[in-house]
Amino acid sequence: MGIGHSHDHASGHDHDHSGHGHSHAPKDFGRAFLIGIVLNTGFVIVEAVYGWISGSMALIADAGHNLSDVLALLLAWGASVAAKRPPNERFTYGYKSSTILAALANAALLLVAIGAIAFETAHRISNPQPVQGMTMVIVAGIGIAINTGTALLFLRGREHDLNIRGAFLHMAADALVSLGVVLAGIAILLTGALWIDPAVSLLIVAVIAWGTWGLLKDSVAMSLLAVPKNISEKSVRTYLASLDGVEAVHDLHIWPMSTTETALTAHLVMPAGHPGDEFLSEVADELEHHHRIHHATIQIEKTRSQRSNFCA
Repeated sequence: MGIGHSHDHASGHDHDHSGHGHSHAPKDFGRAFLIGIVLNTGFVIVEAVYGWISGSMALIADAGHNLSDVLALLLAWGASVAAKRPPNERFTYGYKSSTILAALANAALLLVAIGAIAFETAHRISNPQPVQGMTMVIVAGIGIAINTGTALLFLRGREHDLNIRGAFLHMAADALVSLGVVLAGIAILLTGALWIDPAVSLLIVAVIAWGTWGLLKDSVAMSLLAVPKNISEKSVRTYLASLDGVEAVHDLHIWPMSTTETALTAHLVMPAGHPGDEFLSEVADELEHHHRIHHATIQIEKTRSQRSNFCA
């Protein structure tokens, strides 16, 4: 972030904008996306083929679920690439917010997958079908290895990037589904009880739904430009109000530009006038390093005019 420009107006306001030039685009997970897409596409084909051969609808349904995850990875990867494109005259922030849209779409895909699994589970409860337990165990065991390995590729980015978190949840959910299929296959081999398959499926649906709710809630909040949950609006307001020479803070807005970047605008009433560029630089540095706000625009006013009450 660096200090932008200032204008002196007859109304007595000094407008100073700070906007650093640092790049806060998401970390490059291109290799992770590529590996995940290739491995999971291959597994979808294998799982669908063996599901058809063994007559296991559970494997075929899981193959469909994995296919939705391949699409989700493609979506998340595309958003990460788009976020790095430079701004232009029409999209002055670039395409950073595409990562938020991708996170929202990934949550929607997870809901569809949950619905598909729940539907198949209900069908199998009412109409249990014989399955080849050993085939389930072997194929789903391969799925555990592939999905767990893919999920680990996104592990380090899930806490700081909602888009990466969506990819991680998709892969982790797939690993859970595969584990459930393995356990169901083993139990069926030992007992012959066909009800075990849908019972395990219900547990899997509950686990996936729990993780999906958090992703959906956070992505919807970001889409509505809510203050990111890791930032306290009250703390930011208190900090700005405590600055030397600041009489009041108003029109404070904090919103996500992407799943990794946050912006702020604020009006500071300073009767003594503009304190200088060094002041703005220190404020911007503090906001970035202690409040996780990467792009700040600060407007300095000697008095709060009627016009400022309507500023956005």
